[in-house]
Amino acid sequence: MKPHSNWLFVRLARWLATAAWALALLAPVAPAHAGPFTVADEKSVRAVVEGQLGAFARDDASKAFSHAAPNVREAVGTAANFMAMVRNSYPAVYRPASVGFLKPEGRNDQVIQRVQMTDASGDSWPAIYSLERQKNKSWRITGCVVVENKGRMA
Repeated sequence: MKPHSNWLFVRLARWLATAAWALALLAPVAPAHAGPFTVADEKSVRAVVEGQLGAFARDDASKAFSHAAPNVREAVGTAANFMAMVRNSYPAVYRPASVGFLKPEGRNDQVIQRVQMTDASGDSWPAIYSLERQKNKSWRITGCVVVENKGRMA
């Protein structure tokens, strides 16, 4: 591996660890215990994820990176590194053929947004986004876990 590739791999590993940590923190906010969000909060959370997906579709690294929370930006370093990581490690997120949003779940300033993605081959990819409300009241993505679903959408 080239030294630059090693550096990117370390950054990716840190980002994945951060995402796993963020999802572990959100475990107590399972649907049965979730507090209600306002309709405005639900729309804002969805808009952030849609905004990032739209930025990926346009190859707009800066805009995609702007939807990431500070913990993700620090772990990845630059918008270009972020875009490369998503392109190489999350192809279903980078170029989904279709997306379907479930109702966001959470409480206080943390939320999970589940998104059902389908890739160009028709394979289904459930994605679980964790988001956190920032001090300025905006929502930012703190992590995303994509799970391969062995089936296809009907």
